Amino acid sequence: MYCQNCGAEINDNARFCPFCGTRTDKGAEDAAAGEGARQESGQPNYARQEHVYAPPPATTERKSKLAAGLLGIFLGTLGIHNFYLGYTGKALAQLLITVCTCGLGGIVTSVWGLIEGILILTGGIATDANGVPLQDV
Repeated sequence: MYCQNCGAEINDNARFCPFCGTRTDKGAEDAAAGEGARQESGQPNYARQEHVYAPPPATTERKSKLAAGLLGIFLGTLGIHNFYLGYTGKALAQLLITVCTCGLGGIVTSVWGLIEGILILTGGIATDANGVPLQDV
């Protein structure tokens, strides 16, 4: 099954698209069935209800794997790739290590950024901070 909003391939039993958060036909059917049970008796039918979790944030923009990887390789010392992916805690750590040591810690953070850049490009790091998969170019 494919999402009607973003076109991503999703599980046939999915109630919401994991990429954009749009309710699927299955989710709409379940919501209508739940309302019908509530209207018949006047009370919610807790025995028939399943746990329905809130959809992920509706972000339609997927981050580029290539851009994140290249930022990690070339500007990893400053944590730019982690800022781009939304991992601000890690990004601040890399930036502060480099700046507060007057560049001497840049050796450590450059290796750190290089490794993360390679992991991003090879698929070892496949999602951004919101759990949205990175987009192949």
